[in-house]
Amino acid sequence: MGAGKLDFDVTKTQENSRVPAEVRNEIRIGPAGWSYTDWAGYVYPTRKPKGFHEATYLAQFFDTIEINTSFYGPMRADHAKLWLDRVSANPRFLFTAKLWQKFTHDPVSTRDDERVLREGFDVLRGAGKLGAVLAQFPFSFHRSRENIVGLTVLLQRFADYPLSVELRHASWNDAETFALLREHNAALCNIDQPIIGRSIEPRDSPIGATNVPAAAVAPIGYIRLHGRRYDTWFSDDPAMPPFERYNYLYSTEELAPWATRIKRESQHAQKVFAITNNHYLGKGVVNALQLLSMLKGAKVNVPDPLRVKYPELEKIADLPPERPTLFPMS
Repeated sequence: MGAGKLDFDVTKTQENSRVPAEVRNEIRIGPAGWSYTDWAGYVYPTRKPKGFHEATYLAQFFDTIEINTSFYGPMRADHAKLWLDRVSANPRFLFTAKLWQKFTHDPVSTRDDERVLREGFDVLRGAGKLGAVLAQFPFSFHRSRENIVGLTVLLQRFADYPLSVELRHASWNDAETFALLREHNAALCNIDQPIIGRSIEPRDSPIGATNVPAAAVAPIGYIRLHGRRYDTWFSDDPAMPPFERYNYLYSTEELAPWATRIKRESQHAQKVFAITNNHYLGKGVVNALQLLSMLKGAKVNVPDPLRVKYPELEKIADLPPERPTLFPMS
């Protein structure tokens, strides 16, 4: 078993027989992204050895990372090849990647845009390392006739990828939305975010979890934890640093219901990805490790710099620190 993957025998964990006995579902936990300057001395060593790469380092602890740079522009094929090489020491590793925002936030995208976008994605898919593609829509994307059409076109356009859709507005929380996603084998991303106004709330069960035939096991399930910074989530203060939206550390009490939701999702999807996006100062990595420990029911491998900055990780760390914690890595 890999550092960040859990295999669940659904014939033992599921109370009913909706999932075929031969299906063995997988759960992967990991952080959103790896390139953060504030992770130096927190997640990563302050003095990085020659040849150090962040993805290689993280793949020692997790079996997935969400690529977030692909949201801001198409992933280059040569970058995708490089990243595959960087995580090759972990054969269980799968990337997830965010869809370019041109397809979710802008009104117009072209066939050429799609061609360029696919170049990077298809390198990962061709290597069998593309676990999921996440289409993240903004809170302003409300359910309307026009937006239903737009969502349907996107689902059809990228139907060849294992697709998850993140919808943040509560107007999408209805049976017609769920049916549309099921029709296209797409997952509805279950998110934890500040519940302000008509923000969509977490689901306790996968969509369509009742009366689902055995053949309807979904390809993927997707969960994202954004933190609960109510004071900064919708802030338009130009003086507010962008990272403050994600400057939040979940308590173990707050994580426990999500561990339960992840297990439930695994009863209805072949692969489940749980991504922690509360990235500031490595807090998402802390919470990903805690979730992993909860789901395994065992201690886990913990980055040495992180356990110094977050002493609460000592109780779940399965190895002694590389050097005494009274000598901080700063």
